[in-house]
Amino acid sequence: MGLLDNMKAKLGPAKDKVSDLAQQHGGKIQHGLDKAAKTADERTKGKYSDRIQKSTGKAKHAMDRLAHKNEPGPDAGGTTPPAEPPPTH
Repeated sequence: MGLLDNMKAKLGPAKDKVSDLAQQHGGKIQHGLDKAAKTADERTKGKYSDRIQKSTGKAKHAMDRLAHKNEPGPDAGGTTPPAEPPPTH
């Protein structure tokens, strides 16, 4: 076994535990992210509002992916059809 295989084997249970916690406490995590974003925005007097909102959205999306690891999706080989190209006029 290589170094990466050893690391994956050891970190697997931790990832499962984090996923379970994200499922159990998703609402609290979302609320905490919103509260932190609001505080950061107030302290910077709105100077970085766009960046804060974008980062908060990415953090929420990552948390949602962790919490819903057992549901099929595009990365899990689900049955989501491929996106069609936009129509040309």
